[in-house]
Amino acid sequence: MIALYLPGRSILHRAPAGVKLLALLALALLISLWPHTGVTIALAGLVVVALYAFALLPPVVLLRQLWLAKWIVVLMVVTQLVFLTPWDALVNTVRVVSIVLLAALLTLTTRSEELLAALETGMRPLARLGADPRRIGLTLSLAISMLPVVAGIAERVRDAQRARGVRLGFRIVVPVLVLALRHADDVADALSARGAD
Repeated sequence: MIALYLPGRSILHRAPAGVKLLALLALALLISLWPHTGVTIALAGLVVVALYAFALLPPVVLLRQLWLAKWIVVLMVVTQLVFLTPWDALVNTVRVVSIVLLAALLTLTTRSEELLAALETGMRPLARLGADPRRIGLTLSLAISMLPVVAGIAERVRDAQRARGVRLGFRIVVPVLVLALRHADDVADALSARGAD
């Protein structure tokens, strides 16, 4: 699995993983459910940029994450313009990209073992219902870490297309899906080798 953690000394790096997970959940819900105007959608973007700065990460890190998310932007804008107004397509795209960038920030400032431990702790009340907190925590941790991984896969596919002089456009979806599924198989094999079922 790709380790995205970047060591640092910021308050975000030192904050407990559970607090960061709750903050991500709260911000994601706020960005998703708030009825946005031009001001609030710009404010959502500014909050994301401010959090990257607050984490004392170089600006190139945010630019890299934005670059990796470009295919998400293209896919969302084009598909939504078929059914929605340009304004609604813009708002929904900013919402999704903001949440993806926040999830990436979580993985950039939190070690995977701390994230997994926090997720397991948060899922413990579900044990009374017969759920396995360890398995749920691992699943959620993998889901969060997969967002930037899939964006990186899309970037590699596009670079390969450029190197061959091929312009596939939306046909990029098939190779990205194949590589993402192959990555998922590799992760599953690695987990099985370590005794996870």
